[in-house]
Amino acid sequence: MKKARILFVSQEITPYLEETPMGHMGRYLPQGIQEKGKEIRTFMPRYGCINERRNQLHEVIRLSGMNLIISDTDHPLIIKVASIQSARMQVYFIDNEEYFQRKFILTDKNGKHFSDNDERAIFFCRGVIETVKKLGWAPDIVHCHGWMSSLMPIYLKRSFADNPLFADTKVVYSVYDDEFANPFDKDFAKKMMFDGIEKGDLDHLKTPTFVNLTKHAIQFSDAVIIGSQKINPEITKHLKKLDKPVLPFHDKDDYIDAYNEFYEEVLELEPMLAD
Repeated sequence: MKKARILFVSQEITPYLEETPMGHMGRYLPQGIQEKGKEIRTFMPRYGCINERRNQLHEVIRLSGMNLIISDTDHPLIIKVASIQSARMQVYFIDNEEYFQRKFILTDKNGKHFSDNDERAIFFCRGVIETVKKLGWAPDIVHCHGWMSSLMPIYLKRSFADNPLFADTKVVYSVYDDEFANPFDKDFAKKMMFDGIEKGDLDHLKTPTFVNLTKHAIQFSDAVIIGSQKINPEITKHLKKLDKPVLPFHDKDDYIDAYNEFYEEVLELEPMLAD
């Protein structure tokens, strides 16, 4: 029996950034799931504040080199990789000079969210998918952490649904308390348009707030995990209306076992039709 393959797409991973609950999850969940006998791959953005020399990042030339078009502009995709030796785990980094070379993560030095965070999310999610295609590695589950990964579900369920690597892939989206105050650019839905996506698929993104972005990610996911002890109450209310598996919040003591069992349930689900 082949091992189940889990692809982790994370906004933050310790030790490459200062530790947060999401970053801790990004670091230790893949290791725990690997130790449960599953295959893993892990991706995050290569933010400019990550010290490449100290963390021993290096470019993977065979995976780099293509361009992604966003808003009619070509953006080179660069792939880097590093190893967490103690966990026998590699982390792939999505990099681009324009989007990820700045020395801050999601906000500037004054705490204001970058105006192009919408395009950074598009680039990151599409970059992960293109890299996985080049690796030729078919994930059974893609588990998304943080709003930077929130576009993975629609791309997988619409744009790449016919690709043999992703034809049977289930998507799990973790909802965190990583809320941002100001909506994305008003043209976000237009920027999102890609092969297989129709205007009706983007109804939640006509007003691209954090809540609507999260609802959109949930819409195209097969299952949802509550990743923070407290999440936006509107999202909680929204989840109660849906007929999807939802795993409640689990803390550090038991989340690996709980997530592993949840993955087994998700693998048995029938193919999803978006709500």
